[in-house]
Amino acid sequence: MPPAAAPTKARRSAGVNARVERWLRTLGDPRLGLALLLAAGAANAIAAAVPETRAWLDSLPYLLLVGAIALTGVAGVAVRLPAVWREWRRPGALGPHPSDWSAELPSAPSADVRRKLMTELRGAGFRVQEETSRRRWSVHGVKRGWARLAGLTSHLALVVMVVGAALGTAFAEETVFGLFPGEQSLLGQPRPGLTASVRFDAFDAAFGADGRPTRLDTSVTFVRDGRAIRAQVLRVNEPGAFDGYLVHGWTYGPAAQVRVTDLAGRPLADTPVALGGSADSRRAPFVELPTLGLTLGLELVDAAANEVRIIAAGNSGVVDNAVLRPGEEVRLGSAVVRLTGLTAYVTFVSRSDPGILTLFAGAGLLTASLMVGLWLPRRRLSVTLDGQRLRFGFRGERIDQPTAELERIRNLVARMFAVEGGAAPTDQRRAERR
Repeated sequence: MPPAAAPTKARRSAGVNARVERWLRTLGDPRLGLALLLAAGAANAIAAAVPETRAWLDSLPYLLLVGAIALTGVAGVAVRLPAVWREWRRPGALGPHPSDWSAELPSAPSADVRRKLMTELRGAGFRVQEETSRRRWSVHGVKRGWARLAGLTSHLALVVMVVGAALGTAFAEETVFGLFPGEQSLLGQPRPGLTASVRFDAFDAAFGADGRPTRLDTSVTFVRDGRAIRAQVLRVNEPGAFDGYLVHGWTYGPAAQVRVTDLAGRPLADTPVALGGSADSRRAPFVELPTLGLTLGLELVDAAANEVRIIAAGNSGVVDNAVLRPGEEVRLGSAVVRLTGLTAYVTFVSRSDPGILTLFAGAGLLTASLMVGLWLPRRRLSVTLDGQRLRFGFRGERIDQPTAELERIRNLVARMFAVEGGAAPTDQRRAERR
C-alpha cells in the first residue's frame, strides 16, 4: 500500500465511525423513543375505541413504527452501556458543584488515614478508585453503580415487549365457534396433532330486577385425545386456559330443543335451535325437513312465559304456525313438532398467542428495572486532597434524597482527617459562596 493511502483509509474509517456513532446517538435519544411510544400508544387506543381502525395494527406503517421502537431501545443501550460499565467498575471524579464541601486541614493526612478512609467507604457499600499524583490525592466511589445497568435494562425490556407483540401478530390464532349444551369443538383450526377441545356442559344465568345479568356462568370440560382433563366454570372476564389457549365465553343466547316426527311417528329431527340468532354465525334459527318439503323457523315470543313461535313454510309460503311452551306438541302441515325444552347457546372465542409470554416477560423486566432505578438509585462521591485543602463531593440521582447518607459520609471524612490533624476541618463552603 502506498504511504499516502494509509492516512486516507484511516480518515475514511474515522468518518464512517463518526457517522455510525451519530446515528446511534440519534436513535438512542430518549425523546425519540418517548415520541415513538406515544405514537404507538395512540394507535392502539384508537384501534381499541374504534373497531373499524384495528386493521391499522396489521399495516406496514405500524410494523415499521414497532420496529423503530425496538431500534431505539437497542441503540440506547449501545450508546450508554460503555460509559455506565466504566463508571461502575472504575468510578471517576465528580465535577465541581455548589453543594461540594471544602475545608483547610492543619496538615496533610498520612497514607494510613487515607487507606482507612477507603476501607470505611468500601464498608459503606461504595466501590472506590484511588488516584494519586505528586501533590494531589483523590478517591472516587460509586454505590449501587449497577442501578444504571438496571435502568438500561428497561430499554431492552421494550425490545422484548416489541418482539412479543410481533410474535403475537405473526403467529396468533383466534377461533370463534358456537356450542349448544353437550357439543364439543376443537380450540383451533383443524390440523394434524391438535386434539385440545372444549365441551359445553351447562349455562347458568341470573338477572337483577333491572334486567341486567348478575351471573353468567358457563360450565365446560376441556378434552385432550378424547379424554376429559379438567372441568371449569367460565365467567365474564374469567377465561379458561388449556394447552396454550385462552377460552372466553363471548356471547350468550336462548335456544330451544325441538323434536320433529312425521305423521306416522318416524323421527325426522331432534336438535337445538338458536332463538333469534345463531350460535356461530353459520347456524340459522331454522330446522330443514327436506323429506317433507318444509322448513321450521323458531323465534322467542315471551321470555317470561317461555313461549316460542314455530312457523312452518314450504315452497308455496307459510303453511302454519303455533306458539308452544316446553312440553307442548303441535301438528304443522305434515310434521308433528314438540318443544322439548329451552336451553342456551354460547359463542366461544379461543385464542392462542405464542408471543404473550414474551410480552409479559418484557413487561416484568421493565417493571423490575424501573423499580431498581427508583428504589435503589446510584450514589457517587469524590474526596480530593490538594496539599492541605480538602474537597468532598456527593451526588445522588434527581429522584433520590440522600441527605442522611451524605451527612454520615461527610462526618466520617471530617472525623478521620480531624483525628490525624488534631482538630476539625474548617468548613469554607459559606465563605466561598460569598
